[in-house]
Amino acid sequence: MPDFDKREKILLGILLIMAIFTVCITYYAFFKPSSEIVLDLQEEQDKAPLEDDETFVEEKEKIIVHVAGAVKSPGVYTLEEGDRVKDALDVAGGVIPEADLESLNLAMKVHDEDKLYVPKTGEITDTSDSSTGQSIAGISSKDDGKININTASEAELTQLPGIGPVTAQKIIDYRENNGKFSSVEDIKNVSGIGDKKFEQIKDKIKTR
Repeated sequence: MPDFDKREKILLGILLIMAIFTVCITYYAFFKPSSEIVLDLQEEQDKAPLEDDETFVEEKEKIIVHVAGAVKSPGVYTLEEGDRVKDALDVAGGVIPEADLESLNLAMKVHDEDKLYVPKTGEITDTSDSSTGQSIAGISSKDDGKININTASEAELTQLPGIGPVTAQKIIDYRENNGKFSSVEDIKNVSGIGDKKFEQIKDKIKTR
């Protein structure tokens, strides 16, 4: 091993320090920024799903419903597609003590342009006013003599020729599971209603 004097040892020490410093600078310049870029990209990827979720939030369609009868605040209210009779009563402030809730199906869906009438206890509930389209107990489905198959109750559907309670319930089940009937012809998709029965009822039904 070479024998270095004191001056040479000092010079070698300085060169060694400079070499270490150069290596550190090189590492920071070429490797450290790459790591930061990777971290930045990872952060952007983590944020992306949240932004996508916000972008695809689907707003429900608004519907207008008239609530009348034995409620605290009768009037016309805006609800969302898929809301039930109970929701309509809630926005009307709830019912008054005299209300006959037994005559209503609180789980029934309401639709745009429906009129929901809440009778008082003892009020007649098995007839309807065809001149106003008001169903005494429940949702209006008649205004021109035709029955709206998208909103009619079982009792109203059984007023149609050839439609008994079983078939009426099938109609209700069909629209609950598949959505509104787009046309009167769609009622033929209900089990038990063929061309012959449709001919009997086609002029007595509507979808709006």
